[in-house]
Amino acid sequence: MSIRVGKTSAARTFPIAAKEALGNAQLRRNVHHATDVIRNKRALRVEEMPDWQQLRDSASAIKQHTLAHLDFYLEEFSRNCESSGGKVHWARDADEANAIAVKLICEFAGDAPQEVIKVKTMTSDEVQMNVALEAADITPIETDLADMIVQLGHDEPSHIVVPALHKNRVEIRDIFRREMNLPELTEQPEDLTAAARRYLRERFLRTKIGISGANFLVAETGAVCVVESEGNGRMCVTLPEMLVTLVGIEKVIPKSQDLEVFLQLLPRSATGERMNPYNSLWSGVTIGDGPREFHVILLDNGRTKLLEDELERETLQCIRCGACLNACPVYRETGGLAYGSIYSGPIGAILSPQLQSLAPTLDALELSCPDV
Repeated sequence: MSIRVGKTSAARTFPIAAKEALGNAQLRRNVHHATDVIRNKRALRVEEMPDWQQLRDSASAIKQHTLAHLDFYLEEFSRNCESSGGKVHWARDADEANAIAVKLICEFAGDAPQEVIKVKTMTSDEVQMNVALEAADITPIETDLADMIVQLGHDEPSHIVVPALHKNRVEIRDIFRREMNLPELTEQPEDLTAAARRYLRERFLRTKIGISGANFLVAETGAVCVVESEGNGRMCVTLPEMLVTLVGIEKVIPKSQDLEVFLQLLPRSATGERMNPYNSLWSGVTIGDGPREFHVILLDNGRTKLLEDELERETLQCIRCGACLNACPVYRETGGLAYGSIYSGPIGAILSPQLQSLAPTLDALELSCPDV
């Protein structure tokens, strides 16, 4: 089965959606401001790294090597994860991944009210996991601030790293006022943060099941790594009694030492930070510490198809930093929602056709590639 697409693609072609976005002056101001801030911060952080290009070359070499021997490293990860008490599941496509997640949740929760807390994972958006959970009467609760804004606003993500980039703080205030019943809430960042914390803390404490994504899987230890900036990820992977991690098979790297390279590159390119405030690594299950059940769902969903072609394989080297979106003139004018697919911008123009089909992104491609 192919990757699912968002509601936008089913309803509008890219030219129609882009024209609508171009007419939304507030959205364009929001996107311009946010991408300018991130690009300027990234430039400063990159400039202070004399070995920046060497780091990029090292990361590329690690990914090339891993993808060339992906079956070996996935088997090594699976073996080491399970030897530490985790359980690895293999999903060929979106339906299989969602079915595994729903089955695990229902078996664990029994007849109790079923809800899950989530730390941001583009992969769960890729397979439309929230839709599948809700169809099974399971309530997903997004805990990343931007994803929470998108969920409460009944919206869709517009950026790989900053899903609510298209919203400003006045619009966020209005969403919080309505959804959290806080009519006196101001748009001051401190007040918005306090409201989000109160909303989330109660859910962190009551919810027994967590779902996470992963930035990296470490084959030699069977460990999972999540990097984030708010601390919600740390809460999601430590407080629940059961944790389910959904991750694309291309996220595996050979050794813990390889993280030295990626943990310098990713935060600088993604958000202009020297390092992520929270870097969480865990492996298996420890009695009396953290979840008592840990499951990893390794998702294919078209990825092995890309491995067959040496050129297309390069797509799987992407670490989802989002820098290409911030620099793209089309994305900066239209935002991510116009693309009609989960992965937007330049990486989306490459990745979405390869994983789903050419049709949903054909209009966007034709604007820059008339002969496609």
